[in-house]
Amino acid sequence: MNPETEYREGLDKLAEHYRDILSLIGEDPGREGLEKTPMRVAKAMQTLTRGYKEDAHEVLRQALFKEDYSQMVIVKDIDFFSLCEHHMLPFYGKAHVAYIPNGYITGLSKIARVVDIYSHRLQVQERMTLQIKECIRDTLKPLGVMVVVEARHMCMQMRGVEKQNSITTTSDFCGAFNQAKTREEFMNLIHNNKI
Repeated sequence: MNPETEYREGLDKLAEHYRDILSLIGEDPGREGLEKTPMRVAKAMQTLTRGYKEDAHEVLRQALFKEDYSQMVIVKDIDFFSLCEHHMLPFYGKAHVAYIPNGYITGLSKIARVVDIYSHRLQVQERMTLQIKECIRDTLKPLGVMVVVEARHMCMQMRGVEKQNSITTTSDFCGAFNQAKTREEFMNLIHNNKI
């Protein structure tokens, strides 16, 4: 699915609901500037939630390669955008993912695709972190997986406590990353910005 040109079933109905929302907040959905807004928002919402129609496990399985490599593989600074399920406002940031292969590796871009799939759903950062880890663990069956997600939440910046500079960090790990030394190595590597 090309998220910019192909849309899922229910698009017209979704646009009708956004037209109603505009009326309910006191706007005139028929005025020139808002006339096409309901459909634009409906299309945007389908794009922002396209992860519901994608299988992250299958993405990894499509690029599974037998390889005798058993050291840490890290894909860091994976940009993502998501929608907080509590207020449907964006949260965005970077995900850092590491795994230690156990006979199989996957294409590096597939790790970023896994992040993309789970972030394109209504989410909480904690669950997204767990889902990324579990998908890689269950599909690749590595010696260990660790995921760190750092994000800014518009629900904290635009409303409520209105804290503009706060960053939320979540992490989850299993296997070899249960050892503090391995986790420390990963953290040192993701915070080293040299290429």
